[in-house]
Amino acid sequence: MSATRSIETVVVGAGQAGLLMSDLLRHAGREHIVVDRRSSLGGGWQDRWDGFRLVGPNWTTTMPSFAYDGPEPDGYMPRDEVIDHWRRYARAVQAPLELETEVSRLVTRDGADAARFEVTTSGGTIAARDVIVAAGPFQRPNVPPLADGLASSILSLHSHDYRSPWTLPPGGVLLVGSGQTGVQLAEELHEAGRAVTMSLGHCGTVPRRYRTKDIFWWLREMGTRGVAVGTPLPTPDKLPSPAARFACNPQLSGHHGGHDVNLRRMAADGIRLVGRLEGVDGTRARFRADLNENLRFAETFFETRFRADCDTFIERVGEALPAQEEDDAFSLEVPEVPELDLAAEGIGTVIWTSGYRPAFGWIELPVLDEFGLPIQKDGRTAVEGLSFIGTPWLVDMGSANLIGLVRDAEVIAATW
Repeated sequence: MSATRSIETVVVGAGQAGLLMSDLLRHAGREHIVVDRRSSLGGGWQDRWDGFRLVGPNWTTTMPSFAYDGPEPDGYMPRDEVIDHWRRYARAVQAPLELETEVSRLVTRDGADAARFEVTTSGGTIAARDVIVAAGPFQRPNVPPLADGLASSILSLHSHDYRSPWTLPPGGVLLVGSGQTGVQLAEELHEAGRAVTMSLGHCGTVPRRYRTKDIFWWLREMGTRGVAVGTPLPTPDKLPSPAARFACNPQLSGHHGGHDVNLRRMAADGIRLVGRLEGVDGTRARFRADLNENLRFAETFFETRFRADCDTFIERVGEALPAQEEDDAFSLEVPEVPELDLAAEGIGTVIWTSGYRPAFGWIELPVLDEFGLPIQKDGRTAVEGLSFIGTPWLVDMGSANLIGLVRDAEVIAATW
């Protein structure tokens, strides 16, 4: 066992959040390293499927010291370009990286020196004054327990492990979940000629562009300027329950130049919509009779949650944007489907687009709540020197998104 070494700050995670913190630490003259369990840079983007594209515009990847410099700031990069972008960022900010270094334990330490933490890694033990956890929002794929009831003759996989339509067995596909990943995979599989059934959850939809601006422009502006004019993004204390932090991201796509999602149009195009999956017994799947309720929730989500705040924000900051051109409502009655025999329907694959859960079990300190998320304020915990960045709902709904990352990082850096 190698001797313990001392380093002022350890950043755990070399995705965009960890690299951003490294850049800020470097400019502050702070000694630090960035450790990551992976053997290559690119963070969780490397786990996305082959045809993945950014849901936010390319300009959202601009960071201090490293602006997006491609030809399409308003386009939506494919996966491999996203990965290359962050690798170039790491080189540009001269991040002191230690890859293939997995952290297995974080505890406080006793001693007369300034090091407050002991970080146990696969490369040895580190004594650190500060630790910044930048492990990202996509840690442990969440597959609901009812998946255990599925017959072994049907392939069951989380979207984390999906790569392309051509890697799946023949037959139709049941997608469980209708957030951003669910609707994008439904379109991709349908375009590849697969028969697609999508089980809808309680997920909202937002317009790709509102009053000529991409929805991510609104999220960024309201996340940075909204507090001052009384139109902030939703904060954790405004959620109906702590569990709501795991709610799906609103339906949206960066494919085909970026577009809105209309579930009824998808149904009209041949994608079968069903209610929330309630149970599985072998090849038989049962669905709640909540399909039309979920459709109405999706269709009214932006109107009831965000539109008024967007209009108020733009009025109060004094920017002139044209009124929204309203599309004609697309009307289609979609019948409820109480049950399907997956084998009889020719469905050979079930893909769970059911999100992720945190995996912070290596942190042996009283800073995690009952859901495994950090107990914190603006990224800082009650344990002095321990901070989080890039985790959902640190400040508001933008915290795990590129548009909120710089703002959250600068809040942490302001305490140095």
